[in-house]
Amino acid sequence: MHVVQTIAILLFAVSVVKLVFVPLALWFEARLRTTPWRRARLKAGPGPGVRGFAGRSARRRSSRHLRYLDGTTVSVIIPAYNEGIVLRNCVDSVMRSDYPHVEVIIVNDGSTDDTGDVMADIVHRHPSVRAIHQANAGKGAALNRGIAEASGDVLLFVDADGLFTPRTIDWLLVGLSSPDVGAVCGDDRPANPDRPLTQMLSVMSHVGTGLVRRALSLLHCLPIVSGNIGAFRASLVREIGGFREDTIGEDLELTWRVYAAGYRVVFQPRAIVYAESPSTLRGLWRQRVRWSRGLLQTTRIHWRLIGNPNHGVFGSFLALNTFAMIIAPPSQMVVLIALGGALLLEPRPAAPEVMAVLSWLGVFLSLALVLLAIVLNAAWRDLRYLWTLPFWPIYSMAMGLTMVTALVQEVRGAPARWNKLQRTGVVTGGAVAGMIPAGKAA
Repeated sequence: MHVVQTIAILLFAVSVVKLVFVPLALWFEARLRTTPWRRARLKAGPGPGVRGFAGRSARRRSSRHLRYLDGTTVSVIIPAYNEGIVLRNCVDSVMRSDYPHVEVIIVNDGSTDDTGDVMADIVHRHPSVRAIHQANAGKGAALNRGIAEASGDVLLFVDADGLFTPRTIDWLLVGLSSPDVGAVCGDDRPANPDRPLTQMLSVMSHVGTGLVRRALSLLHCLPIVSGNIGAFRASLVREIGGFREDTIGEDLELTWRVYAAGYRVVFQPRAIVYAESPSTLRGLWRQRVRWSRGLLQTTRIHWRLIGNPNHGVFGSFLALNTFAMIIAPPSQMVVLIALGGALLLEPRPAAPEVMAVLSWLGVFLSLALVLLAIVLNAAWRDLRYLWTLPFWPIYSMAMGLTMVTALVQEVRGAPARWNKLQRTGVVTGGAVAGMIPAGKAA
């Protein structure tokens, strides 16, 4: 029983550490809103600044006027496997971007649906879009094919269900204005909160984006650039070898290599993309098991980074992250099973008042965190989905089981399948409002 108590104490310690994200996230936003010249820049939005990737001295001289790098070309690479239902809307949203120097490359990875026909229609309507077809080789191979064909200074990777706002690209480039930043992660939000599951995910995603990414970006240890909204320096991506094709966590693995190369990764919350969340429990389970296996594979590949002081805060963070994301979930299962067994063997109402206080404390703390995250993201529409709060503990336990499942699959050497979501093409009014500027909606 002492082992169980020790594990429980460690899990509680990790939870307390996560509370540090709150003041860090607030400071991240305060730096933009309380410094006069930053606040003026934020109000004006992104705009042209110095030309090319400026050095530190040039950046200091123009810091009060720097928006993004004038004349920088951007290659948007979209891998597509059976994405006919969503691909057209994705490309249309990119083509509505305010940023002018953009090329779009779609890589059809051996689709068996009407993706090829949709691509032909897209090219007919947007002649500047490049359509590439290849035999099915996996997402990593499709991304690498796009990299080989791209000519932009910045490579922007987005899934085929991603929907840009007119200024998504501009804001991503703002993050790359510093020469020590190798990649920028945007804010991916659910496009389809049309049912209880996706409404719950829509609310919970704000904690991951509104709080956690802000805090980790400030600490210089943001561990992943989302595959659905990430911008990288093209020269860096080619220098470190592009995407690995033997992992299902290719975005996570590439991000860790960016850190290993000596660059920072930052979060840009105003670079928004809307994308589909899993709309079924089966789809959610398969997606999260895939994410967990991707983390396990990346950890195995880059185990030398974990706790390595040569990589600064990022190395130390990986040690904590490894415990929280890999060791803690099965440990939680051990604690729950042990407690359940103890209650069966010796049933007694152990301090029900204490349990009630802790339960209500957890509810109010979760509600406060989500409200703060929604405020930071200015996602007021999602307040109406707070009714999903009672389902969050069940979701949390289920997500712990996905890591346990992934660990079992890795130990058994089970095939690592992509398990791509079945797209629905659903886009709700909130996402539409964010994609189309005021006065231009149909």
